[in-house]
Parts: sequence; structure tokens; C-alpha cells
Amino acid sequence: MGFLKKLFNKSELDTNQLEPSEEEIAAAGEFYMPLKGKVVPVTEVPDPVFSQKMMGDGFAIIPENNIVRSPIDGKITNIFPTKHAISLKSNEGRELLIHVGLETVSLKGEGFTALAKDGANVKKGEPILKVDFDKIAEKVPSIITSVVFTNLKDGEKVIIDNNKVTIQA
Repeated sequence: MGFLKKLFNKSELDTNQLEPSEEEIAAAGEFYMPLKGKVVPVTEVPDPVFSQKMMGDGFAIIPENNIVRSPIDGKITNIFPTKHAISLKSNEGRELLIHVGLETVSLKGEGFTALAKDGANVKKGEPILKVDFDKIAEKVPSIITSVVFTNLKDGEKVIIDNNKVTIQA
């Protein structure tokens, strides 16, 4: 049993649920990482819809925690009924989709808890979805989580550098 679990009766995974500091959010720049974990190019997602950028350019995260946070200041435009995907629009008009796992629509919401509502205004770092990754990992091919920008302008591309994401023209 880990030290934190003994001390606070929480697992190591739970320690990732701490609210991000204002400094962390400010340091994130335009986009805050919606999950803690390893950031990889969207081309590494084992699903052609994402890897071939059919919905747009983006990145993916191999998650290490279970709280999805808003990557932008803006509005939730759609929480899918199965809660496996959330669309957002930033205050600057940038549209993005967070899609948790592969084939997760088949779970019909099992393992997902919405922490925000459709149409809600959200701030960077605000919790929007709780995911039981242990539960869903047993039932789907992958828990890799894609973040796709659906309205990039011609010539814009997603750049990943040291687990940070920027959009460059």
C-alpha cells in the first residue's frame, strides 16, 4: 500500500484529481491538457477516423487519471448521450472534440459520469467528465483519448512538444 493511500486512504490515481493551480492553467497557454498522461500524435490512434485526421488534426493522450478537464475557456456544445465524447467551443471560436477510448460508444454510458451539462460555460481546468478507465479498459480495445480540432484553418497544424500542444499556421 502506498504512503498516500495509508495517509489519506486514497490511491495514487486519486492524487491526480487535485485541482490545477492558477499557475498551471496560465502556463498551459491556449490549451490545458484535459487528462494527465502521455501525449502522442493523433496519427498514433489505432482508429483510421482519428489517425487519418478525417475529423481534423489533433493529439491523443494515454490517460493516467480519471478526470477529464476542459482544455479551453468556452462552452460545452454537446455531451454525447453515451458520455464517451464531448464537443466544446472556445471563446475564440476554436471547436474541438474529446473522444474517450475506442469503441466506447458500445458501453452506452457505463463507466462515464458527466460533471458538466450540455451548453455549460466552462473554464480551462474545470472538471467535465469522470471516467472509470479500469472498468472500460476491460471492455474496449483502447482507452487512448483523442482531442481533435474540428475547425482548423487551412495551413494550421497541431504541434506537440514536450507534452504541450500548440496550433501553428
